[in-house]
Amino acid sequence: MPIVDVHEHHLPELFHGTDVGLLQLLKQSYAGWAVARPYTLPGEIRAGDPMLEAPGPGSWEELAAFLEARGANHFVRNMVRGILELHGGGAEQITRGNWEKLDATIRKARANRGWADEVLRQAGIERVITDPYTDPILDARQALGAHYRSVMRMNAFAFGWHPDSRDHNDNSAHGLLARMNLAPASFESYLHGFAQLVTGMPGRGQVAIKNALAYDRALDFDAPERALASQAWGKRNPSPAERKAFGDLVVDQSCVLAAQQGLPVQMHLGTALIRGSHPMNVAPLLERHPGTRFLLMHLAYPWSRDLLGLAFVYRNIWLDLTWSLLLSPSHFKLALHEAIEILPDESRLMLGGDNWHAEETFATMQLARRLIAEVLSEKVDAGYFHLDDALRLARRILFENARVFFQLNQ
Repeated sequence: MPIVDVHEHHLPELFHGTDVGLLQLLKQSYAGWAVARPYTLPGEIRAGDPMLEAPGPGSWEELAAFLEARGANHFVRNMVRGILELHGGGAEQITRGNWEKLDATIRKARANRGWADEVLRQAGIERVITDPYTDPILDARQALGAHYRSVMRMNAFAFGWHPDSRDHNDNSAHGLLARMNLAPASFESYLHGFAQLVTGMPGRGQVAIKNALAYDRALDFDAPERALASQAWGKRNPSPAERKAFGDLVVDQSCVLAAQQGLPVQMHLGTALIRGSHPMNVAPLLERHPGTRFLLMHLAYPWSRDLLGLAFVYRNIWLDLTWSLLLSPSHFKLALHEAIEILPDESRLMLGGDNWHAEETFATMQLARRLIAEVLSEKVDAGYFHLDDALRLARRILFENARVFFQLNQ
């Protein structure tokens, strides 16, 4: 079956990179998260994003930090499977004895700029929606190809009270607006500029607003307090209350604008700044915007049952299965079994890779096919439904639901 991949981080500078070796593939994948978490917690400071750093040619000692010290971690296992299947020539492991040959094979393949797109074709992926967080207003059709669409990550706009303020990806709302010839001189003109940016999304091939604020703040988005939010405007260091009100208002506005434009809102739930990322935190936002379609992500690990409860009660919720299968295949299978039983209709599930390089996307989709097939087979064997029901649901998860949800008709 074909796949419509609803969530990747295919950044042009990485995805089509022609100077890529074994160590870089490991570092710029979720295997890299096992070594260095790429976002900071309160009180932590980092010089830059380790996902975007060029790691150099590598050595066995550097590779062993992944393959031996963290070899049981599933992020590592998944990436190693993809690398070996695509580049390994029959090898079953990456070892001190074969890593240099494998590295040379990877570099030769990646020197061909079209190779990554060919890997997607091998994986059966026909459409991709990417979150290019280094450039939230990127037109992915021009940068990555006609089969791509993108989302507009709105985090920077929730921190746009001053030209120097940034989100955790170092994006400036004022800088993004300036690229569109918008220069807000007041709080009201700032909100108007954000609205213009959302209105222009279809012209840039952008099919959803992405809320990844779980990496920047807690997800308790309160009802807008316009007067308090406006007090943050122009300040380098607004008070905590002013900052929160500013972000709450922008999030609320993004939901209103999305509904007006017929666009969905993707939202990261679970992990990230974990004290504030519980899915129940967003229940008030869901209630305030019943006409907005929310695609809630990652099965909200580790709170998947809470998310499924939300999705049963609030019928403006759809679920993105992305990332949860990479973190724990066993948890994913249990959650998918329960999702099939609980969700009100079969339109609610979609799938993405959530990766940076083609090798990891390939491995992730191979894994997804296997795990989904196992769950559906178990349902058929248990007499829960017929084989025809299982195949229909598989088609919906892999491509039909996403085509309808994102209106990917062309």
